[in-house]
Amino acid sequence: MAKFSDVTKRTTITLPKEIFDSLEAWADEEGRPTANLAAFLVEMSVRIKFPDRFPPKIQRGED
Repeated sequence: MAKFSDVTKRTTITLPKEIFDSLEAWADEEGRPTANLAAFLVEMSVRIKFPDRFPPKIQRGED
């Protein structure tokens, strides 16, 4: 079984104050940490940029 550290990586980013403040407010509205929201947004952006590498997950709906 893969260790958590084997499937995740950390990075540091620098944002303009106004962008960070808005990101922080957005995260607060959703009741989540700012870093968690930032990670989600980066992941979604990369998935959109590289759809061949990250095909959409099949969602099972109610039939």
